[in-house]
Amino acid sequence: MREFELENRNGLHLKVSEYGATAMELRVPDAKGEVVDVLLGFDAIEGFQKSASFFGALVGRYANRIANGRFELDGKIYELELNNGPNHLHGGSNGFNRRRWSGEAISGGGYQGVRFSRTSPDGEEGYPGNLDVVVTYKVTDENEWIIEYEARTDRPTVINLTQHAYFSLSGHDSGDILEHQLQLDASLMTPVDENLIPTGELESVDGTPFDFRAAKSIGQDIESDNLQLRRGGGYDHNFVVDRPEGSDDLMRAATVWDPKSGRRMTTLTTEPGFQLYTGNFLDGSELGKQGARYGPRAGFCLETQRFPDSPNREQFPTCRLDPGDVYRSTTVYRFDWL
Repeated sequence: MREFELENRNGLHLKVSEYGATAMELRVPDAKGEVVDVLLGFDAIEGFQKSASFFGALVGRYANRIANGRFELDGKIYELELNNGPNHLHGGSNGFNRRRWSGEAISGGGYQGVRFSRTSPDGEEGYPGNLDVVVTYKVTDENEWIIEYEARTDRPTVINLTQHAYFSLSGHDSGDILEHQLQLDASLMTPVDENLIPTGELESVDGTPFDFRAAKSIGQDIESDNLQLRRGGGYDHNFVVDRPEGSDDLMRAATVWDPKSGRRMTTLTTEPGFQLYTGNFLDGSELGKQGARYGPRAGFCLETQRFPDSPNREQFPTCRLDPGDVYRSTTVYRFDWL
């Protein structure tokens, strides 16, 4: 399977593979010009193929969890694989991250990119409809990694695509990310039950460890005596992007700054939510890049998305895709340094 390397004029460098449309490497400079790889992962694609941690993966058909591995659509029940306890997670054990994509190098004014495409056949991992998917990665001279998703179906279906990159702005092998300063444009989050399935409520972050509206370190409250943190083993929760009602414009969702290196990453999305995951289930058992062992909280994820379990929650933003409609979503990871 082919690999592609994208680089801008400032030294920002992204390496991706046709296997799972996987982001293998993202090298980012700092204010002094020092360039490090800020993505957790493996030296070769074989490591990504063996891992169950979704490092750098394109996730689908449905990112995050679906309760009891089932949903109803137009009166029909669809049964999915249970690959996360009683849940269906990230499209199943043979989801989009395990598939070969067809990659095409592209370029334009101020960017280099790769356009990945594949057709997910009707019934793949239990989902209805033949789904034609195009995902485009771009590296721009504005130090952005842009991800553009597009999909069409021939039968009503559900869809939720995301990128599962684990970031550490100090470098992939620099230890935990607890000192990273995080600010979220999110006044609400979706609390979860004991199986990490949303209860269906939208809960204010005010006065809780989930309040990142003003920047604070990821580690400041992560060990607080809080039921939601205990259930997730840390942060593993969906936040609701603060945006005008009915808007799907590209808006800022999060800003992360690493005081060690000065690197800063701003996340923008058209999606209504994003999952903050702090690598709580990493245990050091996998041998990563250059022999690194990634322990708990060695990286953080900001997975832009529709809310978890949306196929079973009418009150959540819709994840339905019908024939004739087009699923479109854009995420931008923008880098600079202080």
